[in-house]
Amino acid sequence: MAPTPKPKSATGRKRAPARRAPKKAAARSRGIEPEACRLDAASAEVAALTHRIEHEGGVVLGAYHEPLGGHPVVFASLPIDKIEPTPFQRDLSEAHHKKLAGVLDKTGLFLDPVIAITAPKEGFWTPNGRHRLAAMRRLGARAITALVVPRREIAWQILALNTEKAHNLKERSLEVIRIYRGLLEEDGARAETEFAYYLEEAALVTLGLCYEQKKNFAGGAYAPILRRLETFSGDSLRKALHDLGFVKNPSKLDAERLMEHTQAVSGWFLEDREIEISAKRVMKIIESTNDPRSEYYDLMRRESVPAEELMGRRMEIGVVAVLGQLRAKRNWHRIMREWIYADPPATELGEQEWEYFEGRGVLQTPIVERSLEGEHR
Repeated sequence: MAPTPKPKSATGRKRAPARRAPKKAAARSRGIEPEACRLDAASAEVAALTHRIEHEGGVVLGAYHEPLGGHPVVFASLPIDKIEPTPFQRDLSEAHHKKLAGVLDKTGLFLDPVIAITAPKEGFWTPNGRHRLAAMRRLGARAITALVVPRREIAWQILALNTEKAHNLKERSLEVIRIYRGLLEEDGARAETEFAYYLEEAALVTLGLCYEQKKNFAGGAYAPILRRLETFSGDSLRKALHDLGFVKNPSKLDAERLMEHTQAVSGWFLEDREIEISAKRVMKIIESTNDPRSEYYDLMRRESVPAEELMGRRMEIGVVAVLGQLRAKRNWHRIMREWIYADPPATELGEQEWEYFEGRGVLQTPIVERSLEGEHR
């Protein structure tokens, strides 16, 4: 009997395959033996790299073949002013690098070398060491130890290599769009599908464009929809980015229109200022989420909304309708942050609510953390 074909998604488009962790391999079935890891730093295999390191004022401390793929790696001490983060990494966290500097200062030890590659013209780039580098500079260090890899493509593998600080959706999306533009400059003629490993998810490219336009974009609400709609294209990077950002292509979600739709529906709590909820605003929100005559109806038709998200939208419309009847005026953004980020309460009612829950032992946990925990289960 022939197997029953799996139903297509509600959009009629093929969904991207789910990412799966590699199966556990048999013990000692992969890689090279310890003896094979030996590599003379003067060997021809790394001669060009050692010359570059010494030319930049660094010192080669050793070389080896890494044990999984047998690729050559040079262990070096580099002048700290000769190494920079790759230009497409997430922004520096002041709190994180200062905390790291405090730990390094207390221990007096730097035992975690950064990964580095040669930069296009001079110096070196680190794809995963921005905070360690900033911490060492804060302490006034003269040099930093690095594992220098000859393979330039390592620069694009930030999401896989970065172990300093967990990525949230916003950071991952911004890094992906920066990587995308870096790949575009290096070789924009190659297909998107060739870089799928580096970019992780097609949806992150669209979300990255949205976060660039609006820092407090509600990406978490749209990520489930985009993951069902977006797949990597066989078109060149240049054409694919053009389609995403500038052309209203019906086969893709346009980042600019997605932002306009978000502003129309959720602008009342995304802007950090006092906003009065008027009857006109309520009607615009209802029209932008339900009415077939809406200018955003083509976007809504292609959404595959989870049941909990649909329920959340209905509750949101009910709340804003009541606020419109009252013509209520508040900084709704600050109130929203209490719920999503567990920020301190911005109103007397919020203070009373926190006091009630804390009195019963309920901790205020940011909803974004709970969402990320659910993703990793």
